Amino acid sequence: MINEKQTPISIGIPFYNAESTLLDAVRSVFAQTHTNWELILIDDGSTDRSLELAKSIKDPRVRVYYDGENRRLAARLNQLTGLAKYDFIARMDADDLMSPVRLEKQIELLNADSDIDLISTGLCSLNNDNEALGIRCATSKHTITNKGLLSGNSGIVHASLLGRRAWFERNPYKESMIKSQDTNLWVRSYSKNDLNVAFIPEPLYYYREDGNVTQKQLLLAYKMGRHTIIADAKNKFDLKLKSKALANNLVKTFLVRFFPDSAIKIARNRRNATLISKLEKKRIEDEVDYITGISLPIVDFNGDS
Repeated sequence: MINEKQTPISIGIPFYNAESTLLDAVRSVFAQTHTNWELILIDDGSTDRSLELAKSIKDPRVRVYYDGENRRLAARLNQLTGLAKYDFIARMDADDLMSPVRLEKQIELLNADSDIDLISTGLCSLNNDNEALGIRCATSKHTITNKGLLSGNSGIVHASLLGRRAWFERNPYKESMIKSQDTNLWVRSYSKNDLNVAFIPEPLYYYREDGNVTQKQLLLAYKMGRHTIIADAKNKFDLKLKSKALANNLVKTFLVRFFPDSAIKIARNRRNATLISKLEKKRIEDEVDYITGISLPIVDFNGDS
């Protein structure tokens, strides 16, 4: 039931060939304690059944957009900003889940401070069996630094963001970035003193880890990182800092290219450096079971429920 007294939120999920996970992502939207939302599903030229599944969801709060093109994530996120009806925009990826209280906690914090534009949460990594592996959370006092931004350690969990539409209008994604679009955006907005982020130090975003750390993906991320350092790190990033960041990037690239197994293992371990307690593990896995068990308003193309 929609609570119209709650602040309305636009939620965006761009997707590409996500037929095995998309409906669970949508279920985690329907599971939210904050119920005043619209859900915008944007297809990026899927060649599987993803679009068919998206179009089968029959709820007036759900809108599906598709043009048959594969424009990649940055372009679709810019499209989301233009499509959103409301002044607050949340996003998530089509292969992930989120805690039922995520939006409620984020909007409360964003409404309480007009100087803040973005709210990030911590995350819990899941494997493909939905087992909780580890957590990463910035503290509520976390401070973003220029050094941290260039090394990819902003503390911001991109897919967990809730932000003001006006901020995304001022700070569009760079559509030529085919990887690390988020880091590039943080660097550009920080360069013009327009990166005001608050952090909820709780793992409210559930990230599926398996298959997301590969040699190819890491090499592409480092390549895009070099572009960001050279082309977009301007004001507030001096030459010495940029030179150190570039050297560090090249070392990581070398290790991933020639010692991929060890480098990938290190990257995975860093992502799950904080061990999860048995109690927290059970709580998250119980939430995941609840989310994946939700019945969606699905209608097939013959018109049957």
